[in-house]
Amino acid sequence: MGVPVRTPQQERSRATQARLLEATVECLVERGWSGTTTTVVATMAGVSRGAQLHHYPTKASLVMAAVEHLAERRAEEIRTEAAAIPPGPQRLDGVVDMLAAAFTGPLYMAALEVWIAARTDPELRAALVPLEARVGREMHRLTVELLGADERNPGVREAIQATLDLLRGLGVANLLSDDTARRTALLAAWKRQLATLL
Repeated sequence: MGVPVRTPQQERSRATQARLLEATVECLVERGWSGTTTTVVATMAGVSRGAQLHHYPTKASLVMAAVEHLAERRAEEIRTEAAAIPPGPQRLDGVVDMLAAAFTGPLYMAALEVWIAARTDPELRAALVPLEARVGREMHRLTVELLGADERNPGVREAIQATLDLLRGLGVANLLSDDTARRTALLAAWKRQLATLL
């Protein structure tokens, strides 16, 4: 029988952090901002309260790390899904539909919970504003890349940003009731406009 190999402390620490971040996102989706507490997150992650406090001493630090983790996950999922969309005239439709789905999914709901809380929490807002600016720039850059758009052409940058703003708004409209039919019609009209703008 072999001797069990111990996981190095750094790897265990990273695994604990990952569990905490995943649990925070899950908690935000299931319970909202007010129901997301560090104690609940530690329990969901299966880690001790002391381990949670060691990595993230405050709710704000935990949530900010989770928001950054969430943004990276969203971008990675979008890249993976986009790889399956074939090139050609239907690519624009596929990319917009994929982005629309991202703006109505659970990761977007978790992000909205944090945005709303940051409106009245100065500490959270101060941390969130620069992070969201960076995430917004990355999402814009990713959308340009996925659509093969050339921002040197007049109006293209604005068209990309309008697309993202439209998708964010449609995601919010979908929070309280299923808005699929209206969203589908609006997106069909916007895709035609976007195709001419790009």
